[in-house]
Amino acid sequence: MNKWKTVDSEYLFKTAFGNLRKDKCLLPNGNIIDDYYVNEYSVWVNAVVLTRDNKIVLVEQYRHAGEDFYLEIPAGKIEENESYVEGVLREVKEETGFTSKVKPVKLGEFMVNPATQNNKVITYLLLDAYLAFEQELDPNEEIKVRLFNFDDFGNLIKSNEIKTQLFTANGYFMAKDYLNNNS
Repeated sequence: MNKWKTVDSEYLFKTAFGNLRKDKCLLPNGNIIDDYYVNEYSVWVNAVVLTRDNKIVLVEQYRHAGEDFYLEIPAGKIEENESYVEGVLREVKEETGFTSKVKPVKLGEFMVNPATQNNKVITYLLLDAYLAFEQELDPNEEIKVRLFNFDDFGNLIKSNEIKTQLFTANGYFMAKDYLNNNS
């Protein structure tokens, strides 16, 4: 197999949130796709945050596209000149007020949806977390911090007793696997 070649590219719009690009692609078999759309987003980081007493720290917030409230692990995009670790620690602190003296464990790095998006998400595990700060929310954020027993949270995901998203479920099960294999 061979990669596609981009013959032409134009931006349909650019925003602070993300960009929409239209590419003209030449496929290895000679076919041409005139309008292949790519959503460009920033790199995201997120963290499964566990307290010293085995509670998972989650954020509950309204998600407009999903038209409901969702429980999620703390997450956000990387800021300019920020490492992934710096970014995830900042996001956790801003959204929850929690921090840790233990270095975050990188659980994985994945493309979000390489069919239509160019960004990736890097997931960390933050152990021995404790509340040390007040939340520092952006003007458009309203976030409630919720703690659940870590061992019980997987059943809540599987039974759909809570509303969450893929990154939270994936992060939880990666963290559980890591802890099962490294304790």
